[in-house]
Parts: sequence; structure tokens; C-alpha cells
Amino acid sequence: MTPIIKPRLTPREHEILTLKVQGKTSQEVAQSLFVTKRTVNFHLDNIYDKLQAKNCLHAFTKAVRFGLIELEAAI
Repeated sequence: MTPIIKPRLTPREHEILTLKVQGKTSQEVAQSLFVTKRTVNFHLDNIYDKLQAKNCLHAFTKAVRFGLIELEAAI
């Protein structure tokens, strides 16, 4: 049986995922972090890849399950 390897998110990935699950668009996240929307989407792609998720909600659910982000982050 293969052990489950806990993925790691960078602080920026954590920040972007938190803002996205709070309902912000990629453009709003980009503006609040002073980066481009393309940069936000780049980080989201990395997050989805690391967590093997298909979308933001799926990524958030997996991040909570792995203990990478608090459930309260969505509030």
C-alpha cells in the first residue's frame, strides 16, 4: 500500500485559494495582490495540479482534507 503524500502549497498559493473560495474572481484576486490575472491563473493551475483537483471548490475541499487550509477560510 502506497502512503498518501501530503501536498504543500506555497504561501501565495494558499492566499490565492483562500481569496477564490471567498468568492473573488481571478481578476479581483489579481487586483488585490497587485499581480496580473495571468499570474493568478498560473498559481491556480499549480494548485489544481498539486491537489489533483478539477476546480476551485474541489481544490478547497482537498486542501481542507489535507489540513492545508482552515475551513473558516471560506468565510
